[in-house]
Amino acid sequence: MFPLRDNIPSRTVPVVNYLMIGLCAGVFLIQFLEPERGSSRLVERFGMIPARVFEPEKPIYVPEVVRERTWFGGVRLGARERRAAEPPLTPWLTLLTCIFLHGGWMHLLGNLWFLFIFGDNVEDRFGHLGYLIFYLGCGVAASAVHLFTNADSAVPTIGASGAIAGVMGGYFLLYPRAKVLAIVPFFMFLQVIDIPAAVFLGLWFLFQFFQGTLAAAGSMAGGVAWWAHIGGFAAGFAIAFGLRQVGLLREPIGEVLPRTKRITYHRYRPW
Repeated sequence: MFPLRDNIPSRTVPVVNYLMIGLCAGVFLIQFLEPERGSSRLVERFGMIPARVFEPEKPIYVPEVVRERTWFGGVRLGARERRAAEPPLTPWLTLLTCIFLHGGWMHLLGNLWFLFIFGDNVEDRFGHLGYLIFYLGCGVAASAVHLFTNADSAVPTIGASGAIAGVMGGYFLLYPRAKVLAIVPFFMFLQVIDIPAAVFLGLWFLFQFFQGTLAAAGSMAGGVAWWAHIGGFAAGFAIAFGLRQVGLLREPIGEVLPRTKRITYHRYRPW
């Protein structure tokens, strides 16, 4: 299922959400403009490598593709290991910095689209500063879950999907009656239908849990940090629940507009 929009209006311009989208896009542009080796070294320095976090002095080696010339003037590809680039500060800081890096255009665009759909409404309830702390906190929590479930991994972990999963967990709790207009595959056809947000996000979470369980059991290989998604979603849900219980979140908007997103300013007092 691919979301197109939801039906919850926003009372304020989600400046922090736009800032996070812009930061991720800007960092990816730097990655894209770097030479091939420079981009990989950027990932090695600022991506989270679990084995390095727990043992900062231990050298980490990563595979590198090398081009070798053959006798007849051709080129053949080989592989070798080299020492990974060191982080500029403590490796623990990479639990935060890794959430601004991405592995490719589809990785970036998919993450930022989900953040655009769900982030503005969560920021509306948290306030700008609260949402910034919430977003970064969910990202670090997601990184920590991946760290402790893959403690021996020497593979750099990057991506904003753990933080965005936290946003989705908060949305799941705060907007139980929302609807999401989504593209849904049905056999050979694609259908565009309204889905309750609780169903959409609940199915998304169950899929992450199912995939994460298979990966943990060794039944599936891949490059997706499923448990970071699970941890981020759970952290977002728990934080939103706790803050709502003690009355630190804004009240929900009084009007729900079907199939549209509009900025409205009624029933709102800045704080």
